[in-house]
Amino acid sequence: MSKNARLSLVIIAVVAVVVGVFLLFGRNDTTAAPQAQNGKVTVVEYLDLECPSCRAAFPSVERLKTEYGERVTFDVRHFPIPSHRNAELAAVAVEAAGAQGKRDDMFRMMFDAQQEWGGQQTSQRAVFVGFAQQLGLDQAAFEKALDDPALRERVLAQRTEGSKAGVTGTPTFFINGTKFTGAPSYDKLKAAIDEELS
Repeated sequence: MSKNARLSLVIIAVVAVVVGVFLLFGRNDTTAAPQAQNGKVTVVEYLDLECPSCRAAFPSVERLKTEYGERVTFDVRHFPIPSHRNAELAAVAVEAAGAQGKRDDMFRMMFDAQQEWGGQQTSQRAVFVGFAQQLGLDQAAFEKALDDPALRERVLAQRTEGSKAGVTGTPTFFINGTKFTGAPSYDKLKAAIDEELS
């Protein structure tokens, strides 16, 4: 092989490595709003457990989860609004229940009873502990988790991530990385998901 041919191969190899590194590290961060994988659809929802609009959207999201099954991944993330006195603690309570395998059940209970605890200006910790008892959770472990700074940080990190992704209110949905606009009704969310699946 001539010297020029070897030099050309080295240059091509170097360019290929540079392009590969650029593609690997130059991608947009999709943590907040992941893209579809394997032809499936990912729906990310940022919500506040004390938000009436989130409670109103909850039955539609649950219905869509059931209808689409494994074809659509639903990823619920916390975005507690600071003006909602108990939203952050409610989010921590959901994660604390999740440590005992009851995250979805606690979500449901929070929304079912939101009108009772939401909008209160005093701590609703005792109410959330009562929910844990109703779900049959280990109460001591649940209360310890409620005070765990790591769980609180996880919730706040999701809110920060949401803010960076452009979330300004709740609920906010991303469907395959695209921010969903308009009222999140069952029909509109379904139409947006179907478009991604087609």
